[in-house]
Amino acid sequence: MLSSRPLNALHPVALIGAGPGDPELITLKAVRTLAQADVVLIDDLVNPLILEHCPHARVVRVGKRGGCRSTPQAFIQRLMLRYARQGKRVARLKGGDPCIFGRGIEEADWLTEHGVPSTVINGITAGLAGATQCGISLTLRGVSRGVTLVTAHTQDDSNLNWSALAQTGTTLVVYMGVAKLADIRLGLLAGGMRDDMPVAMIENATLPNQRECRSTLAGMQQDALDFALQSPAVLVIGEVAAQHAQAVLAAAHSA
Repeated sequence: MLSSRPLNALHPVALIGAGPGDPELITLKAVRTLAQADVVLIDDLVNPLILEHCPHARVVRVGKRGGCRSTPQAFIQRLMLRYARQGKRVARLKGGDPCIFGRGIEEADWLTEHGVPSTVINGITAGLAGATQCGISLTLRGVSRGVTLVTAHTQDDSNLNWSALAQTGTTLVVYMGVAKLADIRLGLLAGGMRDDMPVAMIENATLPNQRECRSTLAGMQQDALDFALQSPAVLVIGEVAAQHAQAVLAAAHSA
């Protein structure tokens, strides 16, 4: 039976970014909120070590992975609503940042429409953290004035306008692109991007098993095949992908 608690007195559902994988790359605000949670709905890409911050909460796994059996979005939303209306403190724990390809604002709007407040707690996104771990700065004075974050996986399975993206002059960070390497390569080349444009392909960003493959736009598809690149991975495409910041790498490996 649902609680008779007035909707305006409900606890806000917390939409939390768990960061890119390293359990230490989560914010203090996220840790504090998880410690207070009664129910945590957790995505597949969240490092399970983060659950140490919510030892008394009920954990509900609602994974969504491309190419795998996934929990329907509508079911996840109904779960959040049900627990919130019971007066529980609900945390929705997502990999990376909830508003970078994480549907965070969609969920917040849906909850608002159903009379439940929400709050967003940002997390570090994998494209930024993975690049840094490889000694790459996504923006770099004299090299790149901006960065464009895109996902190669679209809701209707259509292709992005890679030709237009090739002409932005920004560093491109591509999420969920492993299965779309051929389309990305052909589209960017068609848009006039140089075939020797540096590319970094980063698998399992910030985790102990992180791997990186450096390549070029022309060679990235074959190099990814030879490297046995697997998801989750991000692609960094642009001049900055040729950079190797040794000081950054040394600090990361000594931490």
